[in-house]
Amino acid sequence: MENYQIDKYIQDGQDPKVVEKIHGKILDMLTPGESINYIALQKKPAVTLLPDSITVSNKRLFLCEFTKLGLATNFEIFAWQEVKDIAFKEEIFGSKVTVIPFTGENLTIDYIPKTQARKLYQLIKAALDNLQNQKQEPKESKIVIENKPVYGSPTPAPKPEVEKAFVPTASEEAQPSAIEEKREERPIPAPTLNETFQRQEQRPSSFQSPSSPTPSYAAAAPKAEEEDEITQKLKKLKTLYDKQLITQAEYETKKAEILSTL
Repeated sequence: MENYQIDKYIQDGQDPKVVEKIHGKILDMLTPGESINYIALQKKPAVTLLPDSITVSNKRLFLCEFTKLGLATNFEIFAWQEVKDIAFKEEIFGSKVTVIPFTGENLTIDYIPKTQARKLYQLIKAALDNLQNQKQEPKESKIVIENKPVYGSPTPAPKPEVEKAFVPTASEEAQPSAIEEKREERPIPAPTLNETFQRQEQRPSSFQSPSSPTPSYAAAAPKAEEEDEITQKLKKLKTLYDKQLITQAEYETKKAEILSTL
């Protein structure tokens, strides 16, 4: 069963015994949902019983170094978020693979067979690119949401209010205003005969102003002035009668009063 599990990790010339030992150690360190994708082993020109190795999972990168004749093992483990880049250099005897983290020193394992080094480079680059795309997707989606125009129904412009002409209703037209009713309730009385005659007397004559001084010869001939005044009164009385402002009875009565002063 164990040989079946490591068969896919020894297709590029890896030592099955070393792969089996490293595979068993890393299995105990995997988190839920994590799986091993590839194992690359160091191969020096001289015989190496326990070579260094690089293991790639779908979540992390494991650099393994055996010490003290295989009694101890040093692991350098990096999550993909901690790895900045991967580089390798092909030499005469294999390739030198360098892991470049964001913090700390670069870690290098030499004498990795060229085929395995190329496979490592492809897998690690693909994992880093995938991580970068996952970081950019939330930013792009956020930008799209922020820049997405909002299409709403346009708000109609408010129509200017047109002042309507006041048109009185039939009931309003039929009802007279309070002022008109008040005027109708208070009819103007017709002037009496004495009031009309007094107004005519108070009106100044065309040839003499009311404020004009009395001529000096007025005292010498009082009788002539009295006759002129009586004549004027009779003429005015006749004028009122002709204009039908007084009745005939009133005309006769007033005429008799004026003549009685002679």
